[in-house]
Amino acid sequence: MLQQDAEITNKEISFKLHKSIATVHERVKRLKDQGYIKRVVAILDRKKVNKSLIAFSHVLLKDHSAGTLSSFEKEVVKFPEVMECFQMTGTFDFILRIATTDMDAYHIFYRQLAALPNITTVQSFFVLSETKSDTAYPI
Repeated sequence: MLQQDAEITNKEISFKLHKSIATVHERVKRLKDQGYIKRVVAILDRKKVNKSLIAFSHVLLKDHSAGTLSSFEKEVVKFPEVMECFQMTGTFDFILRIATTDMDAYHIFYRQLAALPNITTVQSFFVLSETKSDTAYPI
């Protein structure tokens, strides 16, 4: 329930689960303490905050030494356009989810990204439409 609506109150949860408010409160506290709930955030409408262009950029590095991988990770997280960064198996080393205002802004970002050391290739794919975007894991 909290994954779908983090503003739901303990009272509402207790009513739906037929549990006491104290029980629900303790359970939520325990989920936070144990790291199951990492943080509670507001998910903004990307178009309303002028981040309409979403790209998935695949990055290939020149080598796969621990130093090169670590250095790339330390630098790429500094870009505000990078919403997510995943190290991958397969042809490319990383996949980045990029959010920018438009293609001009992406082009500026791309030039900065490509200037990082040890990058061989950046291949980007642009989102045309969004059919599903969920943040809740099935439990």
